[in-house]
Amino acid sequence: MDPLFILAVGMAAILGGILVLRLNAFVALIAAAILVSLLAPGDPATRVTRVAEAFGRTAGTIGIVIALAAVIGRAMMDSGAADRIVAGFLRLLGRERGAHALTASGFVLSIPVFFDTVFYLLAPLAGSMYRQTGRHYLRYMMAIAAGAVATHTLVPPTPGPLAVAGLLDVDLGTMIVMGGLVAFPAAAVGLLFSVWVDMRMPVPLRSTATVAAENVVRTGRMPGLFLSLLPVVLPIALIAANTVAASLNTTPGAVPAWILSATATLGNANLALLLSAGIAVWIYRRACRPGREEVERVIESSLMGGGVIILITAAGGAFGAMLQAAQIGLRIQGLFAGDGGGPAWMFLILAFGVASLLKIAQGSSTVAMITTGGMLAAMVADGTTLPFHRVYVATAIASGSLVGSWMNDSGFWVFTKMGGMTEVEGLRSWTPLLAVVGVTAMALTLLLALLVPLV
Repeated sequence: MDPLFILAVGMAAILGGILVLRLNAFVALIAAAILVSLLAPGDPATRVTRVAEAFGRTAGTIGIVIALAAVIGRAMMDSGAADRIVAGFLRLLGRERGAHALTASGFVLSIPVFFDTVFYLLAPLAGSMYRQTGRHYLRYMMAIAAGAVATHTLVPPTPGPLAVAGLLDVDLGTMIVMGGLVAFPAAAVGLLFSVWVDMRMPVPLRSTATVAAENVVRTGRMPGLFLSLLPVVLPIALIAANTVAASLNTTPGAVPAWILSATATLGNANLALLLSAGIAVWIYRRACRPGREEVERVIESSLMGGGVIILITAAGGAFGAMLQAAQIGLRIQGLFAGDGGGPAWMFLILAFGVASLLKIAQGSSTVAMITTGGMLAAMVADGTTLPFHRVYVATAIASGSLVGSWMNDSGFWVFTKMGGMTEVEGLRSWTPLLAVVGVTAMALTLLLALLVPLV
């Protein structure tokens, strides 16, 4: 059966289930994943079990992080730590530039840390800013996303750009510099777009696992700025230290073994967020002086909400995995099998287009980047000459991997569910935002390749 037909059936099942039948997103995604798996090649006896296995792999990857981030976010909101951080941002940049601060934070933090983790940590700040300003909640949420997705897909050491740089034989330092040059203006345009969307589609703050819409009465003093920042900065610092140590260990012995061991342990996202959750709960107890039952209630309620996010995100991962089992990536590659001999400038357009199609088809930017990178690396190896540096092929691939994010992308569900938004609101905000960032990055790639070819 043609993988494109299977893709169309899967997309129709999800959209019809959620938008027409009003099914819960988890039910619609799992049903679509099973349907796609039944249509895909493979042993009939394993076509349903592989859905469960893919669900488990995704949940195993993100489950602990989401659960602990839910506790951190709720504790920071209830203790006033998030409010304290927002107050510091507003004093530094002014009340009207709160979105700028969130974009900058997401941009910097998403270089060494996965997008999902950064978003979990910063999302409560958007709710806190809304509580202080009384407006622009959607703008704040989109501002975080605009900064974070730009560097997540364009700047190593995150897996996507790191892998593409390796496949195309691009020096890592060159990829970091040029990826950053492309990512910064793209994030800025994304911020401007978030302002435009917020003006036309205001979204109120709704209660979620990590964002409490109601005001919390505190019996103690609000935490200081250092303590307020600690639950956010500590895990990021630990994860970044692990990334830096691994990057510096280019040859055996370049970094002492005990340092590698320590950073690998403490820099594991699960342990780093566990430590952060402990600190966040301690700050909450110090600020609010709750009883033991109240602390248990807060943690339990946040975990229950986080559990819903885990289910939906893992179901989206299973759906994407089943599309991969249907060989949609190979099918799309086949559509472009003979396109390597056109004009050299069309090579960048090809890179962007294939990555976009793969993103739409299976949801993962990283998979889209790696698949497209391997395909185009083979074309370059076959003798295609380029009038510009290969780094621009890498940034074109990364740009395309942002276009077409919808319900099979775990990032879509993280954004909508942690933000308390509906699926329709996500399709009208998150999806076009990533497309704007991706198209802007592609335009900058073409411009830089023309003006600064680096050859």
